[in-house]
Amino acid sequence: MNERLAPGLYVVATPIGNLGDLSERAADALKRADRILAEDTRVTGKLLAHVGAKTPMSRYDDHASEAQRQAIVDSLGNQAVALVSDAGTPLISDPGYKLVRAARSAGHEVRTVPGPCAAIAALSIAGLPTDRFLFAGFLPAKAKARADAIREIADIRATLIFYESGQRIADTLLALSSELGPRDAVVARELTKLHEECVSGSLQDLAARYAEQIPKGEIVIVVGPPLEAETISDTQLDKILDAAMANLSPSRAAAEVAERLGIPRKRAYARALELSRK
Repeated sequence: MNERLAPGLYVVATPIGNLGDLSERAADALKRADRILAEDTRVTGKLLAHVGAKTPMSRYDDHASEAQRQAIVDSLGNQAVALVSDAGTPLISDPGYKLVRAARSAGHEVRTVPGPCAAIAALSIAGLPTDRFLFAGFLPAKAKARADAIREIADIRATLIFYESGQRIADTLLALSSELGPRDAVVARELTKLHEECVSGSLQDLAARYAEQIPKGEIVIVVGPPLEAETISDTQLDKILDAAMANLSPSRAAAEVAERLGIPRKRAYARALELSRK
């Protein structure tokens, strides 16, 4: 097909690693668009070379001004503009939602060209519940802000999905272990690439593993939902209390853990006292 695409904004998913995952429709859209908005034109330029596209590119990222965004919206009446990120589905932990919102508000067509997404790819192979999940993106880098962000979602009855870098993963896993307790989790790394890896275990075990080695590549952390209160053993409860008592008194730690897990405060306090004696 050589005719122009209909004017509007096209949100185009690109491979997260393996170039073979680019759909025929996505390749066609990149070739036939009037312009491509790229997070990094150097990265997208390699993809365009792979599919033989010579479409003009311009940069669009979190630093784009209101004036730049408005100029793009104004062009959508007579141009087909494709929005891509460096990898995966645009807007998933990437810039773009303000542009999509502005385009829709102005009455322009906004079309999706779906494809790869690291969060969904990791969830599909994690072996954790998929009926309800929450994508939380990147957690804050600073310890207190990170802990606060985890506490905000700790009680949600859903599988949690995070993005992380190799340099920060050990600290993030330790924070997740401290705030969420001994939940099942998976670290998925380099998805669709030659050295794809998916490691499962408790948050505590994974935190210990990655404290000793800094992994390379893009990383997704998938954490199982909260344990049902009636299934929490004394061993599991002790691990959660141990983490809480690192910063709190036994009585305060017991109160917070009991509320978080939905178990009787008396049980939590008894275990906390036993642990404090040891």
